[in-house]
Amino acid sequence: MVKKILRWGGLAFLVFFIAYRPQSAANVVSTIGGSLLDIANGFGDFFAQLGS
Repeated sequence: MVKKILRWGGLAFLVFFIAYRPQSAANVVSTIGGSLLDIANGFGDFFAQLGS
């Protein structure tokens, strides 16, 4: 029950955030995407060095 309430509350917050602060929401997504890309590149470099 609590999980369901938190899920719907999170979804409502996400919609509110995107609707009223689209630039901030885009910046958050861009930052998260860049961080994930950096992590993936780090793993790629690590495994490339293992093969050398």
